Amino acid sequence: MKKALKKAYQEGISYDAYKTLVNNLLAIGKSTGQTQSDALLNYSTLNHKRMKRLDKTIQLSEKTNSYTKALKKSVTWLVLTEGWYGDAAQVLPVINKIASLSDFIDLKIILRDEHEELMNKFLTNGSKSIPKLIAIDENKKVIYSWGPRPSIATKMAEDYKKEHGNLDAVFKKELQLWYNRGKGTNIQEDIIKLLQDESSLIFD
Repeated sequence: MKKALKKAYQEGISYDAYKTLVNNLLAIGKSTGQTQSDALLNYSTLNHKRMKRLDKTIQLSEKTNSYTKALKKSVTWLVLTEGWYGDAAQVLPVINKIASLSDFIDLKIILRDEHEELMNKFLTNGSKSIPKLIAIDENKKVIYSWGPRPSIATKMAEDYKKEHGNLDAVFKKELQLWYNRGKGTNIQEDIIKLLQDESSLIFD
């Protein structure tokens, strides 16, 4: 995994650069990723607009501000994503806003399809679900990971699968409404929990 982490660290781009990349691809009728389709292009267009809106409207709690600003150890947040993935559009603006609070957090965005080896080390129930945040310390050790969904949304998905067998269009609509109502609160709560105990998950 060391080689995959090194590649991701070197190729990671800033949040603003990522948004510019997505915007430039949309301008020529493309989405990020190896697969291209009208559906993925439509999702990417919708997500890009959603992220721009959330960048302006997301508010961080006092607790998020205080915990993040209290950081004294440097950490790099590598976030695996793609422009067409719905959860990523809801999560990335919050992660970026949190990272921007501290000089000790270096946020780097990496595309899932270009970092398959690393993605395969952080599967969710065997799937390449994104976004996936991987935190590495100054020694390039993974100290925690998070994603693809905030904890409440994860429980919602698990419960819905048990009852209905799969996550269909009805669930996706319910999830979108939940994201809209929550305004990033649960994401912040999850991240704060990780910051409170950075030693909770170590990978060699």
